[in-house]
Parts: sequence; C-alpha cells; structure tokens
Amino acid sequence: MGRTSETLRSQPRRVFRDRREAGRVLADLLGAYRGRENVIVLGLPRGGIPVAWEVAAALGAPLDAFVVRKLGAPGHEEFAVGALASGGRVVVNDDVLRALRVTPQQLRDVAEREGRELIRRETAYRGDRPPLDLAGKTVILVDDGLATGASMLAAVQALREMEPAEIVIAVPAAPESTCREFAAIVDDVVCASMPTPFLAVGESFWDFHQVSDQEVRGLLATPTTGFATAAIRIKESPAEAIERVAVDAPGGVPSPEVLEEIIGDAHIVLIGESSHGTHEFYRARAEITRWLIEEKGFVGVAAEADWPDAYRVNRYVHGRSDDQSAEEALRGFERFPAWMWRNTAVREFVDWLYDHNQRARTVGGRQAGFYGLDLYSLHRSIQEVISYLDKVDPRAAARARARYACFDHVSADDGQAYGFAAAFGAGLSCEREALEQLVEMQRTAAEYARRDGLLAEDEAFYAQQNAQTVRDAEVYYRAMFSGRVTSWNLRDRHMAQTLQALMAHLSRHGDQHSARIVVWAHNSHVGDARATEVGGDGQLTLGQLVRERYGQDCRLIGFTTYWGTVTAASEWGGIAERKVVRPALNGSVEELFHESGRPEFLVSPAISRAAADPLDTVRLGRAIGVIYLPETERQSHYYHVRPGEQFDAIIHIDRTRALEPLETTSVWEAGETPETYPTGL
Repeated sequence: MGRTSETLRSQPRRVFRDRREAGRVLADLLGAYRGRENVIVLGLPRGGIPVAWEVAAALGAPLDAFVVRKLGAPGHEEFAVGALASGGRVVVNDDVLRALRVTPQQLRDVAEREGRELIRRETAYRGDRPPLDLAGKTVILVDDGLATGASMLAAVQALREMEPAEIVIAVPAAPESTCREFAAIVDDVVCASMPTPFLAVGESFWDFHQVSDQEVRGLLATPTTGFATAAIRIKESPAEAIERVAVDAPGGVPSPEVLEEIIGDAHIVLIGESSHGTHEFYRARAEITRWLIEEKGFVGVAAEADWPDAYRVNRYVHGRSDDQSAEEALRGFERFPAWMWRNTAVREFVDWLYDHNQRARTVGGRQAGFYGLDLYSLHRSIQEVISYLDKVDPRAAARARARYACFDHVSADDGQAYGFAAAFGAGLSCEREALEQLVEMQRTAAEYARRDGLLAEDEAFYAQQNAQTVRDAEVYYRAMFSGRVTSWNLRDRHMAQTLQALMAHLSRHGDQHSARIVVWAHNSHVGDARATEVGGDGQLTLGQLVRERYGQDCRLIGFTTYWGTVTAASEWGGIAERKVVRPALNGSVEELFHESGRPEFLVSPAISRAAADPLDTVRLGRAIGVIYLPETERQSHYYHVRPGEQFDAIIHIDRTRALEPLETTSVWEAGETPETYPTGL
C-alpha cells in the first residue's frame, strides 16, 4: 500500500480537550492534503463528525457522513461481532461469532435492525442531499478513535466498492495493534495518539459527551469550503510558523550568537543525528564541537563508540600514540559498522583536534580528548584490561586471565553468541568473574594511579572503564534475549554512567562539574525518551538520564533531514551501501520542516517562544541507524515524538548526502538508483 503514519511501537497518551481540538491536531498532521483537489473528508457518525468538520475546514475539503453501525452480539451488545456500513456492506469477525456461538439467523436479525437505523440516520443527517461522488477521489475517513476497528473496517470495505483513488484513515486515538492492521489495507494512516495501555477512546478526551443527531446535522450543514471557512485556512499553519521563527544554519551550523543563546553555560551538550551515515550531520556536529572547545572550554568528546577504540584516538590527539595519522588512529574501529567512525568527516575532525592539542601544549592550555560511551567491546576490553595489568601488576594480570578465561568458549568477536549461550543454558555465565575483576580494579586503581603522575592516572582510569565495560557488556549480551527495552536501557544506562565517570575524571583537579563535555550519538539516544512513544514502554535514553541528573546544566540538540542519500547496510554485518533516502512521510517532523521552505535552519523555543506550538504536536520522527530498509520504512524507521520536549533545539538540513567511508567499495561508489529514475535525472 501507500505511505502511512503507523509504527510498530506504542504511542504515549495525549489527552485532547474535546473532539474539535482533536480535529485541529489531526488537520495539522494531514497538512500534505491541504489545497489538493479531489480530497473528500468523511466522518463516521456521530462522534467522528465534530473531528471530521475541523479536518475538512482546515483542508478546504467537502465533508459528508459515512454511516456505520456496530453489530452487537445478542445478549452481549457491548461485544461487536461485526459492523454494517453505508451501501449495505456487512463485515463480521468470524472468531468472535464462533466464540459467542452466534447463529446465522441471530446475525441476520441484528443486521436488519441496525440496517433500519443506518437508513434512518443517513436520512436524518443528509436530508434530500445525495451522497458525494467518491470515485477517483482521495477520501479521508475520520472517527473520534478506534478500539477494535470493526466499524472503520466496514467503512473501508464499503468504500472500496465506490472506487476512490486513495483511502486515508485519520483518528485522534487508537491502539497500536489496530493501526498496524489498517496500515496494510489503506494508503495512509494518521494517528495523533496511540496510548499504552489502550483502555478506551474516551480516555483520550477531557470532554467526551455523547454527540447528538442535531449536532451532527448542524455540522454537516455548515460549509467547510469557500469563504465561510477561509479564515481557518488563512490562520498561520505550523509550517508557516516554523518558517517565521527558524534561524539560518548554513551547512547545519548556526551563528555563534545563536549557539551562545542555546547553550549558555551548560556543561554537557548532546548533539544527535537522525542517521548514522549522513555527511552533513557529521560535519555540522564537528563544526559546533570546534566552537565549543575553542570558545566555551569543552575538554572532551564522548561518542557513541566503543571505549577502547575511541581511546586509541584519544591517545593520538594527545600526542601519546605510535599512530602517525588520524586515519591510522581510527583503525581501531574494526567492528561493524566501521564506517560510522572510519569516515572522512571524523578523520578531518581528529586531524583538527590533534592540531588544537598541539597548540594547547605549546601555550600551556587545556587539551581536549576523544572518548567512547558504548559497551559492545566485550573481548576487546578484556584484552585491554589484561594488557594494562601486564605492565603494572603481573600477578593481578594472571588473576584477570583466569577470570576472563570464562569467556573463551565463544569467538572473540561475537558477544551475542556468548549472551545466547549464557541466557539459555548452552554455555557458562561469566557474570561473577566479570564483577570480581571490576571490583578488584576499582580497589587498586588509586594505587596504580599514584605510581607515575597524571599519565598513570589516565591509564588506570582507562583500564578501570574497560573492566566496567566488560561487566556491563556481559549483562547486556545476556539481556539481549530477554527483551528489547531491557537491553536498550542497560546500554543507555552504561553510556550515562560512563559519561558521569568521565566528567568526574576530567574534573579531578577542579570542582565536580568543572569539565565540559560534548556527546555525539544518534537522536534516539540524545532525545528525551519521555517525549517519545518508546517512553510508554519504559524505555530510557541517554538524553533523559542526563536531563534528570544535570537539569539545566545540559542541552539536547537533534538533527533531521527530509531526503537525500545515506550510507547504511541492508542487514547487520552487511556491506556499506549508498542508499537513497525517501521523502519523509506525511505527518512527520521532517515533512513539517520541509514544508517551511527553508533549506537549512535551527528551530528552538529557547530562541522564539512561537516555536513551541508547532513543536508540541505529536508527529512521526524518522530514525535511520546503521541499517536502512526503504521498502519497510514505515515500520522500520519511524516512531512518534513530541519534538519540542524531545530536544532543546533541532537543526534541519532538508537535503543531505551519504557519509563517505575511508574505505569505499564498488557497491558504495555505484550507489542506489533513485526511485525517480530516469525522470528524476
């Protein structure tokens, strides 16, 4: 089918004042249909009509009623066994019919009774006016919510017989499972809210009074097209509001004055990316970081990267490495996806950081480092712990070898294999050994650090964090098979704890919060989970944890793009490809920013309070990781967000290009043929 706003995850609850407000919210999310010819809005009486009127008036489209009657089980009318729609179309749930043992005659009796009521309502609502001609039109079906979806399904199936060009479903509230079912049978689904758990449609409204026939008649008699409703459409749209309040950010980099207003005296700045393979995100993030280091005294970059691989870069930029170039220092990033850090943009930044630190050493200034926050480096961190102990305490190294030998039954590059075996009893669990080694490292770290000044202190801290990574990675890999939320939370908590330890280490010669650190990670880690649908599942993010701990001492900045190309794989462990990024979906943050007409800008309520309203609406947000699957983009790469609460500021670059790996292949060089080929050339 066509594009849809449905996702595979649950949406946090949004409570609407009443049906009219819900309709206005839906109209904003349906902005792509505004001004289009051959669009018709159909409301499902009675509760869907007030919602539908607001949608139709905002879009400048004609409105009509599409009557659907629930078929209740005999003696249990609250249980829907099916529905009856205009045109006499009957849809039944065979499983419910069998479970409740409803006979064919009982079903016919219910259908006849509801059929009479359906005809009465159509006559009462429409009078002598004929129904609108729907053939070849884009039909937007609106209700005040979906529960089982039986009535909406009957409407869709009846509508198909009238041969519309497109069918769009728009509702203020619905359970995720119901939206997912409709996504497979219609062209577009827009749900303003998908609460978890879903209790009832009325739970999403403060005012959910019973809509009367008289109210329906009045709304259907009130024009939604022409001069009568022109004022509604003349009102500033969300895209127009964004265009008015956004500030230019050429290449994704705002002016120093804007950065100063956004960041102020914050000690932690988290800068995101909506993909792990977009050149402009990396370049802009690096430029902003240079300003933070040079003008605001930031002393570290903490990246969504493995601790030992990033620390090799850290040694290089501090002049304590055998590596002769930035490219050589980045060779530690061997694990998939190597291009995420082994790319031209990161190499350029590491070159700059090396030169900056050289200048700082010359004048006695403070240098800046490069560190990793992630925990995938189970075996690599084991090697680093042992290597360090071999130098400072051979007996301790022997104890570490004995403990870490527990991991030897799986290959040295496959933490998932260890986690699977340990979780399901097919192999040893090394939890006790990893914890014992961490405790010993913590107990002896101060003693090791005192032996040779600051350099020894850095190396002791590095080794201790490797031991912490082994311990957390062991728990993480076992948790991978117990649930997505559990493993995600373990990972982001590890990143938050590593950031906290890094701040304490870099601040060891000053007050506790003197160090200033910039974080590089994906939007899905940087953004506050409480403003996204994943928060409803209990999922945490690094951004949320940092906000909870540091409050106003931190800033969260996100990046978005509408279309372009991206470097990504088609499967985990796959080769890097240069893929075409599809135009963003209807109802998405990216579409809203695209409609503003600005190519590159920053928007933030901190700059203009007028940005708060358009950024407060729940919209889809796109997240492309190291894998991009355009053919399943709806399900694979979108989730609902409230962007104004998710980030302190958002930088949008409308068209972007793929990040260039240091090692390109013929597959990457060839790229992917755009979908518009050959007309798009």
